[in-house]
Amino acid sequence: QASGDPQRIAFLLRKQWSLYSVTPLYRFCEARLRDYGRQLGAFIAAERQKGLAVEVGVELDVKVAVSCLPDLKGSEQDQAALLLQLSTRSPTSKKNSEDKVVWLGWFCCVAGDDLSENLPEDFTCLPLFLVHGAERYTAIVGGWFQKTFDCYFRRLTISPLSLSWMAAMWAGCKEDKATSAMELLFSVPCLPQPLDISYAIHAEDAKALWDTVQKTPGEITQEEVDVFMDCLYSHFHRHFKIYLSATKLVKVSTAIASAHSDGFVKFFQSQYLTGVLMLLTELAISQIQ
Repeated sequence: QASGDPQRIAFLLRKQWSLYSVTPLYRFCEARLRDYGRQLGAFIAAERQKGLAVEVGVELDVKVAVSCLPDLKGSEQDQAALLLQLSTRSPTSKKNSEDKVVWLGWFCCVAGDDLSENLPEDFTCLPLFLVHGAERYTAIVGGWFQKTFDCYFRRLTISPLSLSWMAAMWAGCKEDKATSAMELLFSVPCLPQPLDISYAIHAEDAKALWDTVQKTPGEITQEEVDVFMDCLYSHFHRHFKIYLSATKLVKVSTAIASAHSDGFVKFFQSQYLTGVLMLLTELAISQIQ
């Protein structure tokens, strides 16, 4: 569960984030965040003016804010999360009005000891990058980081196996009040037209099933995840005569979070944020290695 002040990370909730994995950053210095913000702002301004004369004057210069999110750590060894915020102000807005946030991105490493312990001293481990905003800004920001810190970005997708783990883990989370159902979305392959199957299970029923499957509280095995999913498949087949095992799990949505195989996530509860990020960090590291 998350530590620290939930209000400091509340703005991360209920937004759709695109996932990327990032190789270690070379000679990144946390004490130079203000300098990095100025350099990135200048880089964005230069990129926008390359052959884009029509845009010049229409949109004011983008302001860049770079800061730390120290609460998003799984252990003392983890590097503090890094938040990037791009904002603009409309030419018609009042002088004292707030800037409009047009793009958010953050790097984090939650329980990434396996990678960070083996890194040379000049490298910083922040393998998971999450983005909310226009792709043109993502490309520019990613380009600056690659040039400045000799790192590489790659879109992070989520396998059906990882989604099934998320379904089992989130089904077992305790809730103080009645919550929305757990929804699983399956894609049916080899059809001329796309066909998806949505399967909703009441949150209390999903937790009751998981409690009968899990042998040791606090520990999860692949066998337990397989049994949990097989029970859901058997129940669905008994009612609808459809074998979900022949389909592909593409999305899991619960009151804790939602995740799509194309690499999109939403977080709904701050107290479980670091737990979800721990699994996503593991997926990002596995793609790097």
